[in-house]
Amino acid sequence: MAEEIINRVANSKLVTFNLEEYYPEGERVLFDIKDWLFEGFVLREKDFREAVKQHDWAQYQDKYLALTCSSDAIIPAWAYMLITTELQPYAKRIILGDLQQLEFSIYQDIINTIDIEEFRDLPVIVKGCARKPVPENAYLQIVQKLQPVAKTIMFGEACSSVPLFKKKKK
Repeated sequence: MAEEIINRVANSKLVTFNLEEYYPEGERVLFDIKDWLFEGFVLREKDFREAVKQHDWAQYQDKYLALTCSSDAIIPAWAYMLITTELQPYAKRIILGDLQQLEFSIYQDIINTIDIEEFRDLPVIVKGCARKPVPENAYLQIVQKLQPVAKTIMFGEACSSVPLFKKKKK
């Protein structure tokens, strides 16, 4: 006679936290200002302002933008600020940096808004293996946010997780 198989994971209080579920849709764009510089290295204010004025900013509607300069030019802060004033009515998010930094910034905002009370005194497993580009820094941030409330924190899948934190008994 065969014994009944009991799914202990399904019967446990283990809660899975999946950062991928928070991934916001929207195109990510790397905006390089190098082509607006004289010979790719010198920012001429009058020419730069004209390029900014003539550019079609509406094409960035609901997109996430990372502003950068791929040449070794020294760009004054006001140049990126000027571009931001034009992008602000259209873009969802604007940062100075690369696409990886953009993704980190997006997730930083999202994690700051997550209510973690539902995880109080529960064992939490932070799901790995994302199909979407969840930045590694987001995993660090969520552990910092969960640690004050969670009973335990693990990483991976319920069938093969790595223990990270266990609250000390009082």
